[in-house]
Amino acid sequence: MEKYNIAVVGATGAVGEEIFRILEEVNFPYNKLVPLASKNSVGKEIEAFGEKFLVQELTHDVFEKENVDIAFFSAGGSVSAEFAPSAAKAGVVVIDNTSHFRMDKDVPLVVPEVNANDISLWNKTGIIANPNCSTIQMVQVLAPLHNAFEIERVDVSTYQAVSGAGKKGMEELVLQMQKFFDFSLDSVEPKVFPHRIALNVIPHIDVFLDNDYTKEEMKMVNETNKIMHSSFEVSATCVRVPVLRSHSESITIRFKNEVSAKKAREILKGAESVVVLDNPKDKEYPMPTIATDTNTTFVGRIRSDNYDKRILHLWCVADQIRIGAATNAVRIAEKWIKLN
Repeated sequence: MEKYNIAVVGATGAVGEEIFRILEEVNFPYNKLVPLASKNSVGKEIEAFGEKFLVQELTHDVFEKENVDIAFFSAGGSVSAEFAPSAAKAGVVVIDNTSHFRMDKDVPLVVPEVNANDISLWNKTGIIANPNCSTIQMVQVLAPLHNAFEIERVDVSTYQAVSGAGKKGMEELVLQMQKFFDFSLDSVEPKVFPHRIALNVIPHIDVFLDNDYTKEEMKMVNETNKIMHSSFEVSATCVRVPVLRSHSESITIRFKNEVSAKKAREILKGAESVVVLDNPKDKEYPMPTIATDTNTTFVGRIRSDNYDKRILHLWCVADQIRIGAATNAVRIAEKWIKLN
């Protein structure tokens, strides 16, 4: 089996660390691992595959110097904008976890369970984009239903964990909860989120745009149809909730024709990377505690609308650091290997 030299940009961040874990879990065929980060992290150690690897500084020439074959980028859009083209120029397959290249018409935006064939377009720019975390889990559910029944419109409300804002988001929630139990919560000023997140929900993720939607919401709108090669209507409301890990979504889908909940369950039971957990009488339905640290998108509460038999409502949950970032990126790399 051919082996590959793998670089991880943003190696010390939450997604970077998860990429190493998943590479090890799937026994990825690596020849050399090259952790990359800013100067501040140089010399730190990353453990994977029973070995220790020293973090190197991210530079424009490190990809050629280390003879890198595949590079995972997870260090922020500005970093990808500056360094991903250099990696691609060196012949590296870049799998970018940031939003910077997602809507570039020449960059494939890939969820392997949905549009794996788009990976073959990677050589236009050398870059493959990883979609928004909330978009990934949603299209894994939407795609098989659209293929079977043809979707006309989707309305989604998300319940997004604080880890979607990185380690600092998780630390802010934990600190605020500690202060709550110390009866001193009012003494802590929010830094990561626009308001206190402990014991609160915030209907605001990323910046507001001229149309009154947030950038996060428009990511879901625009990315969904690019991934699925579709043109149906999408509207999103994205909400931050005081959960450490795993995003939840309430999704309403209108189809061209009538669809039964029973038939939808049957379709989703056969969907790749999706598990139907839908037994409300026994209190069985997807929750963040179930999805966390798994590579599965869980779907449940599947039900027909009371007034329109063309409409279904459902609830899905997935670990956004894995399914929504690291796992999807590694799956892209695995599919790229098979296609090449």
